[in-house]
Amino acid sequence: MKRISLLLPSLLVLIAIALIIVLNLGEHRTIVRTNAPHRIRVTTTLFPLYDMARQIAGDAADVTLLLPPGVEPHTFEPKPSDVIAINEGDVFVYTGAFMEPWAKDVVNSVSNPHLIVVDASKGTTMIPAVIQNTDAPIGSLDPHIWLDFDNAKIMAKSIANAIIADDPSHADAYRLRLAAYEQTLSDLDAEYRTTIATCASKEIIYGGHYAFGYLAKRYGLTYIAAQGVSPDAEPTAQDLARLTDQIRKDKITTIFYEELTSPKVAQTIANETNAKLLPLNAAHNVSKDQMSRGTTFSDILREDLKNLSIGLQCQISQ
Repeated sequence: MKRISLLLPSLLVLIAIALIIVLNLGEHRTIVRTNAPHRIRVTTTLFPLYDMARQIAGDAADVTLLLPPGVEPHTFEPKPSDVIAINEGDVFVYTGAFMEPWAKDVVNSVSNPHLIVVDASKGTTMIPAVIQNTDAPIGSLDPHIWLDFDNAKIMAKSIANAIIADDPSHADAYRLRLAAYEQTLSDLDAEYRTTIATCASKEIIYGGHYAFGYLAKRYGLTYIAAQGVSPDAEPTAQDLARLTDQIRKDKITTIFYEELTSPKVAQTIANETNAKLLPLNAAHNVSKDQMSRGTTFSDILREDLKNLSIGLQCQISQ
């Protein structure tokens, strides 16, 4: 199993910097602030950040998701054109060093002195990453912070503050949208607590990477994943045997699989145990179809709750 590189290849950074210099100097382009109204340009790395930014900013912003629809985010590295988009924007939002280790190099390479950079992990409560088959450095923190709704509120507020800093004249409107978004998260939290309290089983067996640690911790669930924090950390035969034994021992009827990646691991375990399969989406990203339909972060989490209520045999069906 090849370890995932945690550093942006230096050649890519050099190419990106060179392109930015050529565009800024060769075409005599400069970034100038004026008093004229402008649409805020927000660039985000992952779908939860994209959803927060577009709902808080509303029609006042052009919000871009760097991650192409359907692409797995853990191995994503930006293209030179992505670096240019970040440099020419007003606000750049990323999740943190453990999800986007390339972000620091990119931020250091941009020439826009007015760019507001938001590390959305600032102020959140993080938990240690589950390390499996050396898929992440010892001491890493779990980057899936948005799956704790308190963390999600902190992330949304950080994004709102950045948007307000760029466009203070419409601060009241942005704060109102932030409050509405926070209420949506509070409603989701209440739905999860009410539903999970009725579940016959409190054990999630996940045939994907370790993405739901925050959600499991928040609602008192036992969570076992076939892989560590990286989707490329292939489980060993011993890992699969351990999971199979656990499923039989605890009479688990459902195995959850990861959307946007191959379900082969979950399918292998299901074939051995006669368990049924249901999807769980950690909301890193969405499919092309979901993007075109305007799927939101809360849509994804409500669908997850529906599948959890089925798989964990809860009394309340979402």
